[in-house]
Amino acid sequence: MKANQLILVVLISLLSLPAWAQVVTLSKEQIIALTPEWKGDRLPDGRPNVSDKMLERLKGISLEEAWGILRNAGYNNQFEGDWMLLRSEQVLTGRALTVQYWPRRPDYDKIIKDKGKAEGRIGGFNSWPIDMLKPGDVYVADSYGKIVDGTLIGDNLGNSIYAKSKNGVIFYGSVRDTEGLEKIEGFNAWIKGYDPSYIQEMMLGGINTPIRIGRVTVLPGDAVLAKKGGIVFIPAHMLEEVVINAEFIALRDQFGHQRLREGKYTPGQIDQQWTDDIKKDFLKWLDQNPGKLPMTRQELDEFMKKRSW
Repeated sequence: MKANQLILVVLISLLSLPAWAQVVTLSKEQIIALTPEWKGDRLPDGRPNVSDKMLERLKGISLEEAWGILRNAGYNNQFEGDWMLLRSEQVLTGRALTVQYWPRRPDYDKIIKDKGKAEGRIGGFNSWPIDMLKPGDVYVADSYGKIVDGTLIGDNLGNSIYAKSKNGVIFYGSVRDTEGLEKIEGFNAWIKGYDPSYIQEMMLGGINTPIRIGRVTVLPGDAVLAKKGGIVFIPAHMLEEVVINAEFIALRDQFGHQRLREGKYTPGQIDQQWTDDIKKDFLKWLDQNPGKLPMTRQELDEFMKKRSW
């Protein structure tokens, strides 16, 4: 079956209550159909398995650089700002495990809970995604901005999340027990608010489904770049391009700033398309400063061959 046919099957199943009600989470095949442009390894659940090394390098990329590269590629709705953070100095990257929450409707809530019980899921429905977390995952949930009675986790679930993922959470909603959450070394949270109440009148819509986080559509397996200023969600197949492109821009800037300080070139020469002489000078500078390269020289050479710089 071709990729576009698989996507159609997924969409039909999502729009069909009887079919959708049979599962808590999308199948591996459905997730693969939602992310056909990813050609690399996948996690057992079907999500793109972007490399830990690339996620670590992503931490050094600014939100503006990542956003700009995605926008130039036609991804215009990948940023969401205005968050409350537990630790504003900490950067979060990882693979999105997406979760959808809805206002509670008794009949549908019963269907999902019965299915979860049949699948052997235990505890409250807001703990089911936690049981699925792998190292490097980010629990990304749309709880429709609910603050009072919308607290998805407290410090108990926060400890479990960090134990399984060694990462944090992104909730378009709220948490409770922030003092306890702040005591979890390494854990961080991007949330829309805090409230001491317990979760009430909410239900699980689905796990590893497409969700909306503010102005972004997030797919399972998207790469997450979360910083003090906000969050950029990067399609898995775009991650390597975003990272290497941004790293190259940073190298160009380092070279250009140094040459401007030295008075070798004018701002007009550096800010426009470089001449062949400047390009040769840049390549020589790279040879003299191998420690400045965040990527391998092979990656850099291949990048420069493909692009006009």
